[in-house]
Amino acid sequence: MSETNATLKLGDKELTMPVLSGTVGPDVVDIRKLYGQAGVFTYDPGFTSTGSCSSAITYIDGEAGVLLHRGYPIDQLAEQSTFMEVAYLLLHGELPAKDALDNFSYTISRHTMVHEQLATFYRGFRRDAHPMAIMCGVVGALSSFYHDSTDITDPKQREIASHRLIAKMPTIAAMAHKYSIGQPFLYPDNSLSYTGNFLRMTFGVPAEEYIVSPVIERAMDRIFILHADHEQNASTSTVRLAGSSGANPFACMAAGIACLWGPAHGGANEAALNMLREIGDVKRIPEYIARAKDKDDPFRLMGFGHRVYKNFDPRAKVMKQTADEVLAELNISDPVLDVAKELEQIALNDPYFIEKKLYPNVDFYSGVILNAIGFPTEMFTALFALARTVGWVAQWNEMISDPEQKIGRPRQLYTGPTQRDYVPVGQR
Repeated sequence: MSETNATLKLGDKELTMPVLSGTVGPDVVDIRKLYGQAGVFTYDPGFTSTGSCSSAITYIDGEAGVLLHRGYPIDQLAEQSTFMEVAYLLLHGELPAKDALDNFSYTISRHTMVHEQLATFYRGFRRDAHPMAIMCGVVGALSSFYHDSTDITDPKQREIASHRLIAKMPTIAAMAHKYSIGQPFLYPDNSLSYTGNFLRMTFGVPAEEYIVSPVIERAMDRIFILHADHEQNASTSTVRLAGSSGANPFACMAAGIACLWGPAHGGANEAALNMLREIGDVKRIPEYIARAKDKDDPFRLMGFGHRVYKNFDPRAKVMKQTADEVLAELNISDPVLDVAKELEQIALNDPYFIEKKLYPNVDFYSGVILNAIGFPTEMFTALFALARTVGWVAQWNEMISDPEQKIGRPRQLYTGPTQRDYVPVGQR
């Protein structure tokens, strides 16, 4: 990091603070000594203007619509790579040679089974429990089954825990789905790919052989790649914050799942699909476009725009192509997709949408794809958690290894009462 300085004037004080530059992206003002030198904090609700860490994993340029994993553009990875290769890249920093990728894939495949007692654990949930509720509980409980990989000071244990989490998350998610529909759990099949194995455990039954469709398998692999990591978002920041206290990795991932469950974060694709279903027919689109433009109407178009990307979402183009491939493979005509395509054309050409930068994002198409494959809407966020586990694990490992990392302790702007004396209850 190169270094210059910034000057801040507070009354009669003049403070000099370093300005740090990363390899790419905006500079940051280092305010770590601000309170010690001046007795003041910065105020930044949501930490949208605060860098909480340095990271070499993922870079986003929202203005230019750029998403890089370890320097590689997301569209190149989604179109040419595999999820296992991207997982290795996020964890280790470089694309693997064939031998390294084969060894990594073999290791992950040998960790896919979960402890047999976890089947009993599932039966403690109500049949209609939300899959994310199940995943929060089960992932958090893994630390009670795998004591030999919870010492975060041991690099080998951290590696084993990382492999276990990546490998077992598809099994845990598939079991959550099976439990909700009353079908028996299927054990993993190590002869299949990571994604193919997940599809079989989710949709297969013991009574007959499940044949994995290459098109559907590739579509799911792309979805996993596109959701693998997204810099310091809410759930990733939650994982890092939990990890900063020294919590075991399984607890940290459960914290990330809990945060992802929020409709403002992981539930966006479900909301987008519900909106498309509400519109229902291409003929009704003008009505909903008018409502979206009406400031007095609470209706909002879901799946458009992004908090970070101010130009376009680089993941959306790949997702649109994938949607076309999936629906062609399944030989279905989905009116929801017809609505989605027409809405997309409007968003790309209507001056209102262009001015407001309301373009289709990754959630706009992913819900259509997952629905066509056969996933119930309540599983959408669970699939997001499955894919994002790789990013969480990579970010957690990076944080643990960072000598500058401290336990998270945000400050506040206090607006409550000043000190006052206690009054006995009879005198109030």
